[in-house]
Amino acid sequence: MPMILRSAILLMSLVPQVASAQPMPEVRLDALEETWHGCVREAFTHQPRTQSRAASQRSALDACQAQEDAFVAAAMTEAEAASRERRGGQPGRSPALTERLRARVASIASEVIEPVSSWFSGLRR
Repeated sequence: MPMILRSAILLMSLVPQVASAQPMPEVRLDALEETWHGCVREAFTHQPRTQSRAASQRSALDACQAQEDAFVAAAMTEAEAASRERRGGQPGRSPALTERLRARVASIASEVIEPVSSWFSGLRR
């Protein structure tokens, strides 16, 4: 019960800041990360010993989804603010035609090379 209450209080305190998309200070981001990690550790200790470790980890992460969402939203907001500051307020640049073409050629090449190489390795056997 205390974990649910802490989660609710944390979410209620974050709603105005996440919605306004204002950059959060680094201390606030560290506090959100620590809250999320603490929640995961606490939830993991309450998992039954009979289930596998992977299942316990997934259950602990599921139990702390709200804290993770708050931390990720704050981190993304901070990254966007830093990016906007580096650009000097200019809008984000879309990739040039040559960059998109190069990425497309690499994608097509990987789709062709992998099947052909696996076919050759099948012939060697």
